[in-house]
Amino acid sequence: MKANNRDITSVSHDDYMLRKLRENPKFAAEYLKVALEDTEEPAVLLIALRRIAEARGGIAKVAKAAGIERESLYRALSAKGNPRLSTLVAVTKAVGLKLTVEPAS
Repeated sequence: MKANNRDITSVSHDDYMLRKLRENPKFAAEYLKVALEDTEEPAVLLIALRRIAEARGGIAKVAKAAGIERESLYRALSAKGNPRLSTLVAVTKAVGLKLTVEPAS
């Protein structure tokens, strides 16, 4: 398909998001921040962190960097996961991010 003499290729939303999360640390941080703000559904944070881990080398690589068993990390970052704070901190560090707290607006 051509539009304005440029080739247009179709990219799935998932592929686009993974590329953005991998290539842009500020985008990944904002993505995680928005997920953390979803107080109605806490699993959103876990799913967002899992997508960032997948984008940043995969669950196995992130688990190794975080010092966590791969299977444990898969469970912790599932929609029904219930990870420890230490796990969340280790994973965010392993993907080049950090958890912070700021005053509620």
